[in-house]
Amino acid sequence: MNETTASVQTTDDSALLDGLVAAVTEAGTVLLDRFSTANRVEDRDALLAAIGDNDDASTAVLRPALEQLRPEARWDDDEEGHGGLGAGEWWVADAAEGNVNHIHGGANWGVTATLVRDDVPVITAVFLPALGQTFTAVRGGGAFLNGSPITVSAKSDLAAALVGTGQAKPGEAPEVRRLMSGSIDRMLDAALLVSATVPATLQLVQVAAGHTDAFWQYGQVRSGLLAGALLVQEAHGAVIDTTGIPWTLTSPDFIATTPGLAPSIAAVLR
Repeated sequence: MNETTASVQTTDDSALLDGLVAAVTEAGTVLLDRFSTANRVEDRDALLAAIGDNDDASTAVLRPALEQLRPEARWDDDEEGHGGLGAGEWWVADAAEGNVNHIHGGANWGVTATLVRDDVPVITAVFLPALGQTFTAVRGGGAFLNGSPITVSAKSDLAAALVGTGQAKPGEAPEVRRLMSGSIDRMLDAALLVSATVPATLQLVQVAAGHTDAFWQYGQVRSGLLAGALLVQEAHGAVIDTTGIPWTLTSPDFIATTPGLAPSIAAVLR
């Protein structure tokens, strides 16, 4: 894609931004109406029922709005899907990202929606209702929090870095759990502080905003990574795999960090 074509495409995608923000805001407001810091669940059956109810309520608002915004784009129905989507445009959304936190009365949850074109994220919006935050990015146009530009931190010393990881989904495969636990052990020797929380998007927006310095993950779930990947890229960060090459939907693992930390993070995880 030449510079002129890229500029035209960015302009076209930017025209979707207001509608995209409106869609995630409306869906997030549905979840906010269902939210209380007193929320609790008693057992697994109640947890699964609450997860389903939240997903259904938010998706009923989000999906029609996105399909109206970009009717030609297909819908990624597999919330835990991984790998490439194929040619053309796709909506990849999580109508209740961090659903388990919402259900337990925590604040780290929201709604995400990303338009993917030929397996590349081109525009995204992340609305975190309980925190009053809206993150947006258009490919080639920068990353923003509540309309103000954001950028990743300037750190290049891993020994001074705040880093994090987490499960991509419940019931990770044994080999993914081994990779994750081993990587945490190595990173505890290398970084200043290491966290392990869910969901991925809530960690990635903090990397994009410069509040933390890196996030990595071995389990690959599209809906948990695409929005944050675009935000970090547009906030002048590095999004790579553990070999150090640019991350794609077919990569086996994922790192989002500052350019100065990318080589050392990849070396520790590799």
